Amino acid sequence: MSIDVIFDSSLRRRLVNNLQRHQRRDHLDEGLTQASVCVIVLDSDASVHGDDPLLEGETAFDRKQLLADIPGVPANEELTGTVEGTAGGASVLLTRRTSKLKDHPGQWALPGGRVDPGESALEAAMREAHEEVGLRLTADDLLGRLDDYPTRSGYVISPFVFWLGGHLEPVANPNEVASIHRISIRELTRPDSPRFIKIPESERPVVQLPIGGDLIHAPTGAVMYQFRAVAYDGDDVRVDELEQPVFAWR
Repeated sequence: MSIDVIFDSSLRRRLVNNLQRHQRRDHLDEGLTQASVCVIVLDSDASVHGDDPLLEGETAFDRKQLLADIPGVPANEELTGTVEGTAGGASVLLTRRTSKLKDHPGQWALPGGRVDPGESALEAAMREAHEEVGLRLTADDLLGRLDDYPTRSGYVISPFVFWLGGHLEPVANPNEVASIHRISIRELTRPDSPRFIKIPESERPVVQLPIGGDLIHAPTGAVMYQFRAVAYDGDDVRVDELEQPVFAWR
């Protein structure tokens, strides 16, 4: 098993330096609706934050049914639909969307949403973090920014990377967030991650991030992959041409 990444000032400097060297690519002139998401880096304890309990009325079979539309899964690969056991050390905050939401219910997401009239993309990211997971982020918590990601549903997502120090605890807004999870950077750097598959509906490769017993796709998976590749590894990786699976086009 890989060693957990330590959540300390050395990691923070590493992320900041790598993000500063990255020449960000944007898509703000393409007539798409602007949205923002937060990649929130925080500490985690595997014994405290590693659970992924079933929701009220949910069964393990229900979770596996959510995997039915995922393309390219080998017949001998056993997926559970959970991220059980993926916390430990420096992590990224991930949410499971509530089944009450109209768009993409039950799917994985980063805190974020549409940019409202009169606010900047950064302001929208910080507002959404407070609305969805109860965190009052400030510009002082900002480490940098990743590339915009244009979605099939007509949005362009601007990802901002934040550092959550101190003893602040995220709290889920039950109207939007079913559960909150801390995905360790160790898990993001698995040797089998990311992987790319082909689908008949597009010439672009679909990106899949294996996390625990599930697969996370674009746009969330693309942003998390670029965070790992650019901010943590210091590589020059682009993700805006990576495809979403068809079920995420709506």
